[in-house]
Amino acid sequence: MYYIITGAAGFIGSNLVKALNERGENNIIVVDNLKNADKFRNLADCDIADYLDKEEFSSKLDEGFFDGLLAAVLHQGACSDTMESDGRYMMKNNYRYSLELLNYCQNEEVPLLYASSASVYGAGKVFREGREFEAPLNVYGYSKFLFDQVVRRRWSRDTVQIIGLRYFNVYGQREAHKGRMASVAYHLFNQYRAEGYVKLFEGCDGYADGEQLRDFISVEDVVKVNMHFLDHPDQSGIFNLGTGKAQSFNDVAVATVNTLRSAQGESALTLEEMQRQQLIRYIPFPEQLKGKYQSYTQADAGALRAAGYSEPFLGVEQGVARYVNYLLSSST
Repeated sequence: MYYIITGAAGFIGSNLVKALNERGENNIIVVDNLKNADKFRNLADCDIADYLDKEEFSSKLDEGFFDGLLAAVLHQGACSDTMESDGRYMMKNNYRYSLELLNYCQNEEVPLLYASSASVYGAGKVFREGREFEAPLNVYGYSKFLFDQVVRRRWSRDTVQIIGLRYFNVYGQREAHKGRMASVAYHLFNQYRAEGYVKLFEGCDGYADGEQLRDFISVEDVVKVNMHFLDHPDQSGIFNLGTGKAQSFNDVAVATVNTLRSAQGESALTLEEMQRQQLIRYIPFPEQLKGKYQSYTQADAGALRAAGYSEPFLGVEQGVARYVNYLLSSST
Protein backbone atom coordinates (compact mmCIF):
# COMPACT_ATOMS: atom_id res chain seq x y z
CA MET A 1 0.00 0.00 0.00
CA TYR A 2 1.17 3.51 -0.83
CA TYR A 3 0.88 6.91 0.78
CA ILE A 4 0.16 9.84 -1.51
CA ILE A 5 1.44 13.24 -0.40
CA THR A 6 0.48 16.21 -2.56
CA GLY A 7 2.62 19.31 -2.32
CA ALA A 8 5.27 16.86 -1.20
CA ALA A 9 8.24 18.95 -2.30
CA GLY A 10 6.89 21.91 -0.37
CA PHE A 11 7.33 22.97 3.23
CA ILE A 12 4.92 20.85 5.24
CA GLY A 13 4.65 18.12 2.62
CA SER A 14 8.36 17.34 2.63
CA ASN A 15 8.40 17.24 6.43
CA LEU A 16 5.59 14.68 6.28
CA VAL A 17 7.56 12.58 3.79
CA LYS A 18 10.52 12.62 6.16
CA ALA A 19 8.32 11.71 9.13
CA LEU A 20 6.91 8.69 7.30
CA ASN A 21 10.45 7.64 6.41
CA GLU A 22 11.36 7.80 10.08
CA ARG A 23 8.50 5.38 10.72
CA GLY A 24 9.98 2.94 8.19
CA GLU A 25 7.59 3.90 5.38
CA ASN A 26 9.05 4.51 1.93
CA ASN A 27 6.15 3.43 -0.27
CA ILE A 28 5.38 7.09 -0.80
CA ILE A 29 4.26 8.70 -4.04
CA VAL A 30 5.09 12.37 -3.99
CA VAL A 31 2.98 14.74 -6.07
CA ASP A 32 4.04 18.28 -6.83
CA ASN A 33 4.66 20.88 -9.50
CA LEU A 34 8.41 21.37 -9.77
CA LYS A 35 8.23 24.52 -11.85
CA ASN A 36 10.29 25.89 -8.97
CA ALA A 37 13.00 23.28 -9.45
CA ASP A 38 14.86 24.13 -6.25
CA LYS A 39 12.08 22.47 -4.24
CA PHE A 40 13.67 19.11 -5.05
CA ARG A 41 16.20 19.87 -2.30
CA ASN A 42 13.48 19.30 0.29
CA LEU A 43 13.28 15.66 -0.80
CA ALA A 44 16.97 14.96 -1.31
CA ASP A 45 17.29 13.17 2.05
CA CYS A 46 13.95 11.34 1.72
CA ASP A 47 13.14 7.90 0.34
CA ILE A 48 10.17 7.68 -2.00
CA ALA A 49 8.65 5.25 -4.48
CA ASP A 50 7.80 7.70 -7.24
CA TYR A 51 7.30 11.34 -8.20
CA LEU A 52 4.32 12.56 -10.23
CA ASP A 53 3.55 15.99 -11.56
CA LYS A 54 0.17 17.25 -10.35
CA GLU A 55 -1.42 17.02 -13.83
CA GLU A 56 -0.17 13.48 -14.36
CA PHE A 57 -1.45 12.51 -10.92
CA SER A 58 -4.93 13.82 -11.69
CA SER A 59 -5.01 11.82 -14.92
CA LYS A 60 -4.00 8.63 -13.15
CA LEU A 61 -6.72 9.18 -10.55
CA ASP A 62 -9.30 9.45 -13.33
CA GLU A 63 -7.96 6.27 -14.95
CA GLY A 64 -8.28 4.31 -11.70
CA PHE A 65 -4.54 3.65 -11.63
CA PHE A 66 -4.38 3.81 -7.82
CA ASP A 67 -7.57 1.90 -7.05
CA GLY A 68 -6.98 -0.49 -4.16
CA LEU A 69 -3.35 0.61 -3.70
CA LEU A 70 -3.57 3.52 -1.24
CA ALA A 71 -3.21 3.59 2.54
CA ALA A 72 -3.94 7.33 2.85
CA VAL A 73 -3.71 10.66 1.05
CA LEU A 74 -2.08 13.63 2.80
CA HIS A 75 -3.16 16.60 0.71
CA GLN A 76 -0.84 19.58 1.27
CA GLY A 77 -0.70 20.91 -2.27
CA ALA A 78 -2.09 24.43 -2.74
CA CYS A 79 -1.25 27.95 -3.81
CA SER A 80 -0.60 29.60 -0.44
CA ASP A 81 0.16 33.11 -1.69
CA THR A 82 -2.31 35.34 0.15
CA MET A 83 -1.52 38.15 -2.30
CA GLU A 84 -2.52 36.12 -5.39
CA SER A 85 -5.09 38.14 -7.32
CA ASP A 86 -6.08 35.54 -9.93
CA GLY A 87 -9.19 34.12 -8.31
CA ARG A 88 -9.88 31.65 -11.12
CA TYR A 89 -6.43 30.12 -10.69
CA MET A 90 -6.78 30.01 -6.91
CA MET A 91 -10.16 28.29 -7.00
CA LYS A 92 -9.05 25.75 -9.60
CA ASN A 93 -5.76 24.97 -7.87
CA ASN A 94 -7.03 24.92 -4.28
CA TYR A 95 -10.76 24.26 -4.27
CA ARG A 96 -11.50 22.16 -7.36
CA TYR A 97 -8.38 20.02 -7.03
CA SER A 98 -9.22 19.29 -3.39
CA LEU A 99 -12.79 18.37 -4.34
CA GLU A 100 -11.52 15.85 -6.88
CA LEU A 101 -9.39 14.23 -4.19
CA LEU A 102 -12.25 14.18 -1.71
CA ASN A 103 -14.54 12.43 -4.19
CA TYR A 104 -11.89 9.88 -5.07
CA CYS A 105 -10.97 9.10 -1.45
CA GLN A 106 -14.59 8.69 -0.42
CA ASN A 107 -15.37 6.43 -3.37
CA GLU A 108 -12.30 4.28 -2.73
CA GLU A 109 -12.54 4.45 1.09
CA VAL A 110 -9.09 6.00 1.47
CA PRO A 111 -8.38 8.29 4.47
CA LEU A 112 -7.85 11.93 3.47
CA LEU A 113 -5.89 14.36 5.63
CA TYR A 114 -5.83 17.83 4.11
CA ALA A 115 -4.42 21.27 4.82
CA SER A 116 -6.95 23.94 5.64
CA SER A 117 -5.90 27.33 7.03
CA ALA A 118 -6.46 29.80 9.84
CA SER A 119 -7.05 32.35 7.10
CA VAL A 120 -10.70 31.20 7.02
CA TYR A 121 -11.25 33.26 10.20
CA GLY A 122 -10.26 36.54 8.59
CA ALA A 123 -10.19 39.49 10.97
CA GLY A 124 -12.29 37.75 13.61
CA LYS A 125 -11.23 37.50 17.23
CA VAL A 126 -12.61 34.00 17.92
CA PHE A 127 -10.73 31.13 16.30
CA ARG A 128 -13.03 28.18 16.90
CA GLU A 129 -14.16 25.67 14.30
CA GLY A 130 -17.64 27.13 13.75
CA ARG A 131 -19.27 28.74 10.73
CA GLU A 132 -20.20 31.85 12.72
CA PHE A 133 -16.52 32.70 13.22
CA GLU A 134 -15.43 32.36 9.59
CA ALA A 135 -15.07 35.33 7.19
CA PRO A 136 -11.93 35.12 5.00
CA LEU A 137 -10.23 38.33 3.88
CA ASN A 138 -8.72 37.11 0.58
CA VAL A 139 -9.37 34.57 -2.15
CA TYR A 140 -6.80 32.15 -0.70
CA GLY A 141 -8.74 32.04 2.56
CA TYR A 142 -11.98 31.73 0.62
CA SER A 143 -10.69 28.72 -1.34
CA LYS A 144 -9.89 26.94 1.94
CA PHE A 145 -13.16 28.03 3.55
CA LEU A 146 -15.27 26.78 0.67
CA PHE A 147 -13.69 23.34 0.69
CA ASP A 148 -14.22 23.07 4.45
CA GLN A 149 -17.87 23.89 3.83
CA VAL A 150 -18.19 21.05 1.31
CA VAL A 151 -16.62 18.64 3.79
CA ARG A 152 -19.12 19.71 6.47
CA ARG A 153 -22.08 19.26 4.15
CA ARG A 154 -20.97 15.73 3.43
CA TRP A 155 -20.36 14.52 7.01
CA SER A 156 -23.47 12.35 6.99
CA ARG A 157 -22.28 10.55 3.85
CA ASP A 158 -18.70 10.02 4.96
CA THR A 159 -17.56 6.43 4.72
CA VAL A 160 -13.92 6.91 5.73
CA GLN A 161 -11.69 9.32 7.64
CA ILE A 162 -11.54 12.97 6.58
CA ILE A 163 -9.31 15.31 8.60
CA GLY A 164 -9.00 19.02 7.86
CA LEU A 165 -6.21 20.82 9.73
CA ARG A 166 -6.39 24.59 9.95
CA TYR A 167 -2.74 25.54 10.06
CA PHE A 168 -1.89 28.74 11.88
CA ASN A 169 1.54 30.41 11.40
CA VAL A 170 3.85 27.48 10.69
CA TYR A 171 7.62 27.90 10.73
CA GLY A 172 10.52 25.46 10.51
CA GLN A 173 12.91 23.52 8.35
CA ARG A 174 12.41 22.94 4.61
CA GLU A 175 10.77 26.28 3.87
CA ALA A 176 13.64 28.12 2.15
CA HIS A 177 12.06 27.71 -1.31
CA LYS A 178 9.03 29.79 -0.30
CA GLY A 179 10.81 33.10 -0.78
CA ARG A 180 8.74 36.02 0.53
CA MET A 181 6.07 33.56 1.74
CA ALA A 182 8.51 31.87 4.13
CA SER A 183 7.97 32.38 7.86
CA VAL A 184 8.98 35.54 9.70
CA ALA A 185 11.52 33.49 11.68
CA TYR A 186 13.27 32.49 8.45
CA HIS A 187 13.41 36.07 7.19
CA LEU A 188 14.63 37.45 10.53
CA PHE A 189 17.40 34.84 10.62
CA ASN A 190 18.65 35.91 7.20
CA GLN A 191 18.28 39.63 7.92
CA TYR A 192 20.31 39.47 11.11
CA ARG A 193 23.05 37.42 9.52
CA ALA A 194 23.29 39.79 6.56
CA GLU A 195 22.74 43.19 8.20
CA GLY A 196 23.16 42.78 11.95
CA TYR A 197 19.56 43.78 12.68
CA VAL A 198 16.01 42.65 11.89
CA LYS A 199 12.96 44.45 10.50
CA LEU A 200 9.34 44.22 11.60
CA PHE A 201 6.20 46.12 10.61
CA GLU A 202 5.17 49.18 12.53
CA GLY A 203 1.99 48.90 14.55
CA CYS A 204 -1.44 48.62 12.95
CA ASP A 205 -5.02 47.86 14.00
CA GLY A 206 -4.32 49.33 17.44
CA TYR A 207 -1.17 47.29 18.06
CA ALA A 208 2.19 48.86 18.90
CA ASP A 209 5.26 48.33 16.71
CA GLY A 210 5.92 44.61 16.31
CA GLU A 211 3.19 43.74 18.79
CA GLN A 212 0.73 42.18 16.34
CA LEU A 213 -0.06 38.73 17.68
CA ARG A 214 -0.05 35.41 15.85
CA ASP A 215 -0.26 31.78 16.85
CA PHE A 216 3.18 30.61 15.70
CA ILE A 217 3.52 26.82 15.50
CA SER A 218 6.60 24.74 14.71
CA VAL A 219 6.41 22.37 11.76
CA GLU A 220 7.62 19.71 14.22
CA ASP A 221 4.26 19.95 16.00
CA VAL A 222 2.33 20.07 12.72
CA VAL A 223 3.91 16.78 11.70
CA LYS A 224 3.14 15.16 15.05
CA VAL A 225 -0.56 16.04 14.76
CA ASN A 226 -0.75 14.63 11.22
CA MET A 227 0.86 11.40 12.41
CA HIS A 228 -1.58 11.25 15.34
CA PHE A 229 -4.56 11.23 13.00
CA LEU A 230 -2.96 8.68 10.69
CA ASP A 231 -2.74 6.45 13.76
CA HIS A 232 -6.42 7.08 14.59
CA PRO A 233 -8.32 6.40 11.34
CA ASP A 234 -11.60 6.23 13.24
CA GLN A 235 -11.51 10.01 13.83
CA SER A 236 -12.77 12.67 11.43
CA GLY A 237 -13.23 16.41 11.72
CA ILE A 238 -11.90 19.88 11.02
CA PHE A 239 -9.40 20.98 13.66
CA ASN A 240 -7.36 24.07 14.41
CA LEU A 241 -3.65 23.38 14.42
CA GLY A 242 -2.00 26.08 16.49
CA THR A 243 -0.46 26.21 19.93
CA GLY A 244 -3.41 28.01 21.50
CA LYS A 245 -1.12 30.85 22.59
CA ALA A 246 -0.72 34.06 20.59
CA GLN A 247 2.73 35.63 20.68
CA SER A 248 4.06 38.82 19.15
CA PHE A 249 6.38 39.32 16.21
CA ASN A 250 8.67 40.98 18.72
CA ASP A 251 8.81 37.66 20.59
CA VAL A 252 9.93 35.92 17.39
CA ALA A 253 12.56 38.59 16.80
CA VAL A 254 13.94 38.32 20.35
CA ALA A 255 14.14 34.52 20.13
CA THR A 256 15.87 34.70 16.75
CA VAL A 257 18.39 37.37 17.68
CA ASN A 258 19.25 35.86 21.06
CA THR A 259 19.82 32.42 19.56
CA LEU A 260 22.16 33.92 16.98
CA ARG A 261 23.92 35.96 19.69
CA SER A 262 24.35 32.84 21.78
CA ALA A 263 25.95 31.05 18.83
CA GLN A 264 28.43 33.93 18.65
CA GLY A 265 29.17 33.76 22.38
CA GLU A 266 27.20 36.93 23.14
CA SER A 267 24.79 37.43 26.02
CA ALA A 268 21.01 37.54 25.66
CA LEU A 269 19.24 40.90 25.44
CA THR A 270 15.75 42.03 26.35
CA LEU A 271 13.37 43.48 23.77
CA GLU A 272 13.96 46.97 25.12
CA GLU A 273 17.73 46.56 24.84
CA MET A 274 17.40 45.32 21.26
CA GLN A 275 15.19 48.28 20.36
CA ARG A 276 17.60 50.72 22.01
CA GLN A 277 20.55 49.22 20.14
CA GLN A 278 18.60 49.25 16.86
CA LEU A 279 18.86 45.47 16.54
CA ILE A 280 15.10 45.52 15.88
CA ARG A 281 13.89 48.22 13.49
CA TYR A 282 10.35 48.96 12.36
CA ILE A 283 9.26 49.65 8.79
CA PRO A 284 6.00 51.16 7.50
CA PHE A 285 3.05 48.80 7.24
CA PRO A 286 2.51 47.93 3.51
CA GLU A 287 -0.46 49.63 1.88
CA GLN A 288 -1.33 46.49 -0.10
CA LEU A 289 -1.85 44.51 3.12
CA LYS A 290 -4.25 46.92 4.75
CA GLY A 291 -7.65 45.28 5.15
CA LYS A 292 -6.21 41.87 4.22
CA TYR A 293 -4.01 41.26 7.25
CA GLN A 294 -4.65 39.25 10.39
CA SER A 295 -3.17 41.27 13.24
CA TYR A 296 -4.28 38.68 15.78
CA THR A 297 -4.69 34.90 15.64
CA GLN A 298 -4.93 32.39 18.46
CA ALA A 299 -6.15 28.87 17.88
CA ASP A 300 -8.85 27.45 20.08
CA ALA A 301 -7.30 24.01 20.54
CA GLY A 302 -10.27 22.57 22.43
CA ALA A 303 -11.52 20.35 19.61
CA LEU A 304 -8.04 18.97 18.92
CA ARG A 305 -7.49 18.16 22.59
CA ALA A 306 -10.95 16.58 22.83
CA ALA A 307 -9.98 14.34 19.89
CA GLY A 308 -7.19 12.91 22.03
CA TYR A 309 -4.11 14.86 21.04
CA SER A 310 -2.37 15.57 24.34
CA GLU A 311 1.24 16.40 23.43
CA PRO A 312 2.52 19.86 24.47
CA PHE A 313 3.34 22.41 21.77
CA LEU A 314 6.62 24.27 21.40
CA GLY A 315 6.40 27.95 22.31
CA VAL A 316 8.19 30.59 20.26
CA GLU A 317 11.13 30.76 22.67
CA GLN A 318 11.91 27.04 22.31
CA GLY A 319 10.64 26.37 18.81
CA VAL A 320 12.32 29.34 17.11
CA ALA A 321 15.58 28.62 18.94
CA ARG A 322 15.52 25.04 17.65
CA TYR A 323 14.80 26.27 14.14
CA VAL A 324 17.54 28.91 14.17
CA ASN A 325 20.07 26.33 15.37
CA TYR A 326 18.94 24.04 12.53
CA LEU A 327 19.46 26.87 10.02
CA LEU A 328 22.91 27.54 11.46
CA SER A 329 23.91 23.89 11.18
CA SER A 330 22.60 23.75 7.61
CA SER A 331 24.51 26.83 6.51
CA THR A 332 27.93 25.78 7.79
